Amino acid sequence: MAALCLDFLGFQALKKMRDVDDKIIYALNALPTESFKGQVNSESTCRDLYAKLQESHLARQESIRSCITMSASNLKQLRQKRESQPDDVDTDSQFRAEQRKLRVLQAELNVEDIIKERSYKTFNERCRSYFHAGQ
Repeated sequence: MAALCLDFLGFQALKKMRDVDDKIIYALNALPTESFKGQVNSESTCRDLYAKLQESHLARQESIRSCITMSASNLKQLRQKRESQPDDVDTDSQFRAEQRKLRVLQAELNVEDIIKERSYKTFNERCRSYFHAGQ
């Protein structure tokens, strides 16, 4: 998990995990217009996309929260070390770096909420006549 958390700061893992959200418009464009409604099972397409969105959002949120927990734990240890060795420059710089990392991860949770809201809004606009969540 530690490698994943470090990779999050490079945003490569997170970017890959957001693929479903980034491509939702393309996936929804596969839904037929009124005149071609009978040629594609729109309910199934919407149901599958909804399941993928839910799975993706949950996985990302759990990963980010796990990294936040790990970073907060590291920060606590560094704070204790810093208090016991107030003149240690290396500890102080590690502490500040970990603080920044924690802030970035917490900001990513807010970004996740925005992405999730945008994706579900787009999903509902296109799938509301074929699929309703909770069915």
